[in-house]
Amino acid sequence: MARQDLILIETICLHYKIEISFVDALHGIGLIEIETYENNKFIHQDKISDLEKVIRLHRDLNVNLEGIDVVFNLLRKEMALREEVNNLRNRLRLYEGG
Repeated sequence: MARQDLILIETICLHYKIEISFVDALHGIGLIEIETYENNKFIHQDKISDLEKVIRLHRDLNVNLEGIDVVFNLLRKEMALREEVNNLRNRLRLYEGG
């Protein structure tokens, strides 16, 4: 991962008006990946959309960190099931066509 793709956590916290401790807590339960370089903490720019989802769940719906973790786990399971259904459909098409 290139360093230019990383965003300083302090910058993110200022932009979204969140505490650094909130981001650290998200990292602690595995919802956000934090990279450390030269004693500075960063988040990859591709993960900002996940952080925005977490912030919306927390602020708009008052979901606590444990609830957010559950929501994200369910979303990951849903995506895996969708992928499995698509794979099974593709396999079925092979058998129907042959």
